[in-house]
Amino acid sequence: MTRGKPAGMNAARKLRITRRNQRWAQKSFNKSHSLTAMKANPFGGASMAKGIVLERLGIEAKQPNSAIRKCVRVRLIKNGKKIAAFVPRDGCLNFIEENDEVLIAGFGRSGHAVGDIPGVRFKVVKVSSVSLLALYLEKKEKPRS
Repeated sequence: MTRGKPAGMNAARKLRITRRNQRWAQKSFNKSHSLTAMKANPFGGASMAKGIVLERLGIEAKQPNSAIRKCVRVRLIKNGKKIAAFVPRDGCLNFIEENDEVLIAGFGRSGHAVGDIPGVRFKVVKVSSVSLLALYLEKKEKPRS
């Protein structure tokens, strides 16, 4: 008979420790649990982050599309990293000025660029603590600063 996994009454500890060590060989587990992935992420493991708008950009869409996607360059408050964030919806760039405080969230593909916008992994959610959607639908006004 061939030997395989430990079996018997007292095998649980050995099985548990072996499984714990072998999980690090799985790419998805290693990426989600290692500290290097957290250091590389501008948000540092958080789902959202606040930042200050440095400039407003127009980023050209990838081929075969032809458009200028409205984005902003943001410096994050928590660590000073600079990122580009997409401004969703038509005309919402008009609600954002330089030096505004914005709330940034991921763009939906866990750290990958979305669609035809090259290199943009984040989107703007709030401006000056007011939802961008509420401003767009004219339910709220941006506070005077």
